[in-house]
This record gives sequence, C-alpha cells and structure tokens, in this order.
Amino acid sequence: MAAGSSGALARALAALGEGRGHPDGSGATEKIRLIPQDFFAELCEQIIQHLNRKIPGINTAELCQRIQTSGVDINIGDLAKIANTLSFLFSTAARNNLSTEELVTTLGSGVSTLPKHAVQVIRHVWNEQGKAIAVSEDARDMATVGQFVDMKWKLGVAMSSDTCRSLKYPYVTVTLTVADPSGQITDKSFEMTVPQFKKSEC
Repeated sequence: MAAGSSGALARALAALGEGRGHPDGSGATEKIRLIPQDFFAELCEQIIQHLNRKIPGINTAELCQRIQTSGVDINIGDLAKIANTLSFLFSTAARNNLSTEELVTTLGSGVSTLPKHAVQVIRHVWNEQGKAIAVSEDARDMATVGQFVDMKWKLGVAMSSDTCRSLKYPYVTVTLTVADPSGQITDKSFEMTVPQFKKSEC
C-alpha cells in the first residue's frame, strides 16, 4: 500500500476516533459501537451504492430515525459524520485499489479501534462490492455538486394574516429533496404564489 493511501486512511480513522474518551462518548467510534450490526451494514451498503452512483445519496435522517426507534441514542449529526467518514474510507480504498485484507489490516492498526462487528461488516461489504466502485480520474477531478432527487408541491390557502382578517390567498409550498456532494439527503422547502409556480413549470 502506498504511503499516501495509508496517510489518507489514517486521517479517516482519526476522524472516526475524534472525541474518544470524552465524558459523553462523543467520538464516532463510540457511536458506531452503539449501532446494531444490521443498521451499520445498511449504512455501508447505501454508501457503496452512492459511490457507485446507483442512488443519489444516503438518507441519514430516515436511517437515524429507525436506529433511534430501536432504542439507540444517536443523533443525525453523529450518523452523518460516520457516513461521511466511511464514504471517505471506501473511496480512498477504491482509489488505491486496496484488497479486502489490506483494508482490514489498516483498520486494525488505526488510531481508533473499530468495534469487531463494524470491521466484519466493512470486510463483507468491501469484499462483495468494493471493487465495483468506479473511481475514474475525470470523476475524481470533477467539482462536486448536489443532485436533485425529488420534488413535491401542495396548494394551500392563507386564511388570514396579522394585517388582514380574511385573506383567502392561494399559495404553493414546494419541497425539493436534494443530495449534497457528500451524499446526505435533505429537504428544502419554500412558498410561491400561484403565478410564480406556473412560471416555474415552463
């Protein structure tokens, strides 16, 4: 393994370990210990699919809600940090053509030790799908931008306002679902007048 790739992987592992030893256990490695293996596997699968451009992004909000429902105390910020670090880890490993054993050995010798279940999941996912990650020179050098995923709209009527008791003015609420360059999926909402909405359809 090249010195540059080991340095990049070491940075990813160091990011996983940030906050380790803090009283609140705020390090990503500590949070990974809390995530059940099936949810961690799903997160890794989504990351690999995103890197392969099969899905536009990783829906951390939905996954976080399901993890919390299972009784695990984790917030969306922690899960997003884990997802970003794992994405960096997988893309760096792909860029350097690491074998499964090289990746697992690097994980084992890192600054922060990942839980055994996480290493098993990473080994399995990388062994099954890691070589499929397309990392072309053009894709690597291209500026990353967000990706449009979905759009929803609904018509509403403003019944009143601070200055008018009987407004009855129609408006459209638009919700855009976008994946940012790191793959995190978010919703952006805004309101438009009906004429503005009709103009935007053209």
